[in-house]
Order: sequence, then C-alpha cells, then structure tokens
Amino acid sequence: MPNSLLTPTIIARYALFHLTNNLVMARLVYRDYEQEFKKIGGSLTIRQPVKFSVSDGATRTNQDVTENSDTFTVATRRHVSWLFSTEDLTMTIERYTQRYIRPAMIALANDVDSELLGLYKDVYNVRGTPGTTPASFLALANCGERLEEEACPQDRRNGVLNPAANWAMADALKGTFYKTLAHDTVRKGFLGRVANIGLNMDQNVNRHTTGTFTTGSTPLVNGASQTGASLITNGWAAATAVIKQGDVFTIAGVNAVNPVTGDDLGYLRQFVATADGSSDGSGNLTISVSPSITATTAYKTVTASPGDNAVITMVGTEATAYPQNLVFHPEAFGLVMAPLALPKGAVFKARATYQGISVRIINYYDGTNDNDVIRCDILFGTKTLRPELACRLVG
Repeated sequence: MPNSLLTPTIIARYALFHLTNNLVMARLVYRDYEQEFKKIGGSLTIRQPVKFSVSDGATRTNQDVTENSDTFTVATRRHVSWLFSTEDLTMTIERYTQRYIRPAMIALANDVDSELLGLYKDVYNVRGTPGTTPASFLALANCGERLEEEACPQDRRNGVLNPAANWAMADALKGTFYKTLAHDTVRKGFLGRVANIGLNMDQNVNRHTTGTFTTGSTPLVNGASQTGASLITNGWAAATAVIKQGDVFTIAGVNAVNPVTGDDLGYLRQFVATADGSSDGSGNLTISVSPSITATTAYKTVTASPGDNAVITMVGTEATAYPQNLVFHPEAFGLVMAPLALPKGAVFKARATYQGISVRIINYYDGTNDNDVIRCDILFGTKTLRPELACRLVG
C-alpha cells in the first residue's frame, strides 16, 4: 500500500513533539506570562514584589509603597530551513522525522536553552572555585545555602550542570549511603534530587570569559556614599582594563543583608557588571552593577554604601573562561514562546502548540529546481525576573 502524502499538520505535530522533548532549561523556568501576551512580538510590563519594613511600637508608621517594574519582550525569531524533493513527501512520517524533523528540532531546542542559560550574566551570587569542576555534595549545598540566605522558596529548586560537572558530581555521589540514589548514579549517571536541588545536565551551559582587569590594576571605589546601579571607580590600568558583562566582584566593607530583615549576613555582597566597560586614560571606570546599591529602606541590599578607596576584588582570573552552571528557583528566569501567525499566501502551512511551546511549519515550492523549501519557525523571549533566586556554580 503506498504511503500517504505528509501534510503540514502531521509535520508540525511531530516537530512540536521533538522540540518539547529536547528542551531542558526551558522546562525549568517560569512560563505563566505567556497567558498575558496579547500580540505576537509584543512586550509586557511585569511588577516586582513589593517589600515592607517592620515598625516598632503601637504608633502606626506609614511607608511609601514602591512598585518596581520591568519589561518582558518577545521578539527573538529562530528558524531552521531545508530543501528536499517532492518525492520526500511520500516518505513515512517516521523516516521523515528521523531524517529532517528531529535534527531540526534539536537545533532549535538547543538554541532556546542556550539563550536561557545565557541569563547567567544577570546573576550576582556565585559559589564554587573558578577553574575547579564542582564535585561534591558541599558544592551543591553551598548554592542551596546562598539561596536560603536570599529568602528563596525551598520548593522546585533546580540545577543545570554542564557534562563535566554532571559526571564529576556523579562520581562524588556514587558512594553515598542513600541506596536508590547510589544505584541510579552508578548505573545511569542520573543524579536526581540532591541537596533539595533537582539536577539536570545540559551541554549548552555557557562559559563566561572574564575581562582583562588585573594586570596593572588596583581598583578602588572613587567617592564615598555611592548608591544606585552604577559605581564610580579608579585605580585601573590606564586605557587597558576591561570589565565584561557578567563579571562578578566584591567591595571591601560592603556586606550582604537578609532581604527580609535587612540584617548583616556576615559576608561580602557580590555584584555583577550589567554592561561592558573600559578604563579611560586616567584609570577611571564607571561600572553598571546589580544588585543596586541600597543601604536603607525595605529594598536594602547592603549593610552600607562603599567607602572612598574601598578595595574592589574581582572573582576569577582575568581573560579566563569558566563554565557557569546554575542553581535556581523557576521564578528566577522567565520564558515566553508565542505562536506565529500563519501567512495567508502560504498553502502548505501549519502551527502546533502545546503547553506554551509553539512551532510553525511553512512549505513553498521552487519550480525551477523542483524542490520544496520547508522552514520551521519559533518566536520567544527570555528574561531574568528575580536574580536573587539564582546562584552560579562555577567550574
């Protein structure tokens, strides 16, 4: 019996299945904003949680309510396209999937995961030793500790490790007294939930290459009582020092605080550079930073503003690439995938959507070469929602 011609709906459904099945990071982040987008490629204003301070005594004390907000934009287009003869449409769906659809969806899924993992640049909390692959229960526990100090909910925490960290961690845990975990670790390399963190492996974990910030530099804060999302500094090598977005540093005398009570946590607050920056001819450099330096109010992030000439210490060695494994709560990062419109002029077309994942299939004919061209498109946006609910585990 001859094969039935493949239809765009059949292709779209199989494409959606393989796209969904190959996503890793995308399954672990916050997805509920998809319900609020009203148009393709649009943007949404999202509100950050409101914070309050506790007042002492029976007399009522009013507080000004500050509602911070941010913009979530869905405008990232990705597609995979290929040529095939009209004879290929007579294949069984299984053969067609194996030859075309599955490889195409693997490529798209890896692209989405890589975009999400690239949000590490917004995360300022870092644990682990740069240059050393994490390979112990303690390495994970340290990340859990930091999340708890940031008032992160204990449920639904996840970790995404690169292959080196995943297998090093498997080796470290193979002798654990927990029989089921030890069995799965040795037989399958499956780490499961360790230190209240559901562990996943993803080869798309990003490597961050640090700036050139050491040679000839003795970076200092330039001016006391600075607050906000930028920091004026000096003491860098003249016209040669470079800070890269995603570089992390500490400032002497500036400690982290409990985000609820504002109490000193006893260790230096880590800051992340939110943009690239270069020193001028006098060694001055203004760094865009997160979290914003706030020493008062319910939104307090540090024990005190940095003092003049406070020493700045960078994390890691300059011009060195380190894997950026992530441990996080789903609400740290957001993903929105929006269904693309079906062009009126296209005859062979279909769109499939399931649980917010959407892929569009369009085919058009090249009569000169007797080839059909198929393209698979997705539209999505990614966003760091609450960086305090994530921690990098460097390798």
